Amino acid sequence: MSPSGVTIHTFVLGPLETNCYLLQSGQDCWVVDPSLWAGPLLQFLADAPLRPGRILLTHGHGDHIAGIPEVREVCPEVRVCCPAGDAGMLTDPDLNMSALMGLSIAVGEPDERIRPGETLTLGGTRWEVLDTSGHSPGGVSYHCPAERIALTGDALFAESIGRTDIPHASPSRLLRNIREKLLTLPPDTVVLPGHGPSSTVGHEQEFNPFFAGA
Repeated sequence: MSPSGVTIHTFVLGPLETNCYLLQSGQDCWVVDPSLWAGPLLQFLADAPLRPGRILLTHGHGDHIAGIPEVREVCPEVRVCCPAGDAGMLTDPDLNMSALMGLSIAVGEPDERIRPGETLTLGGTRWEVLDTSGHSPGGVSYHCPAERIALTGDALFAESIGRTDIPHASPSRLLRNIREKLLTLPPDTVVLPGHGPSSTVGHEQEFNPFFAGA
């Protein structure tokens, strides 16, 4: 456990290998982006004396929301927190793109609509909500300055960025938001993306082909 009391557990879930994170402070925790085939996450919650207060979403695409019903079934009091700009995707398989994969994922209305500029608190840590929309209309990242961690969803990956050749995406907005909101964070900030390995802001400043040398 880190000095400020937050431990991060990673679960790679579903056919798209979506990174689901569990942020733990004591017995309190948040589940970030639960996907399909959430068995490992559910087993962890069953084995550990944890109290999930929030399901925290970085954006509303189907592979990041599909596990919500399973988590709610075992933790009925958990609150689903979705970026305000993506809230409509939670109830619309066409908008969340699950229909394109032959699925029909609809998980109900969110309990909270999260907006950039807000600050959320887990235990003794504060998490800033950053506007990193562009891959989706309302996508956000969650940055904890004390921990030097940024949960970037499908905005920024290790040496890559989120897709923008999909409906309702904006390449210019995504690139601008990454430059202004993520690459301005301290270089040793750990980047925890929605897919693939972790990175750091400094590494992405130097080696990400979309930004290196810019």
